[in-house]
Amino acid sequence: MSKQVKDMIVREYQRRFDGVGEAVLVEIRGMSSVEDTAFRQGLRKDGVRVTVIRNNLAKRALGGTALEAILPGLSGPSALVYGRASVVSIARKLVEDAKKNEKLGLKGACIDGEWFAGKAGVERLSSFPTKEESQSRVVTLLLSPARNVVGAAKAPGARVLGIVKEIESRLEKGEAIAKSVPQVG
Repeated sequence: MSKQVKDMIVREYQRRFDGVGEAVLVEIRGMSSVEDTAFRQGLRKDGVRVTVIRNNLAKRALGGTALEAILPGLSGPSALVYGRASVVSIARKLVEDAKKNEKLGLKGACIDGEWFAGKAGVERLSSFPTKEESQSRVVTLLLSPARNVVGAAKAPGARVLGIVKEIESRLEKGEAIAKSVPQVG
């Protein structure tokens, strides 16, 4: 391959992966075209892309970028899986797909400059909460004390309301209401 073609591929990688900070590195060697198409279509519906990369050219293109952490995983046939979805969601999907298709190799993942090596790393990443799940947990934790305070403030009123309803119910039935006076001393 000529130097001009290699430079053109490096520029294309730089353009394509510009702004991408998290991805999963996979090996899709041995998949039939039907399996590969089904695999890619399953990801595409979630806004996830699969790009087969040339390792040495990818190393040149990704050095100094947010995806630089994947460089240790670039050996043998490699494809980068990335997209609109969180890398945690992508990892979850790929772990599921790898269980169904032994030809899908999980080589590692990169998030926030951290490399999760191998299949174990991708599986570990897939167990993390997504950004939305984390935000939901934080909001729940922040609101819990307020819920407790509101519950405590409402509790005496709820008790009084219960007593009033009981009195009303007994009066409607025609029962007498006895005055209860605490005995002192």
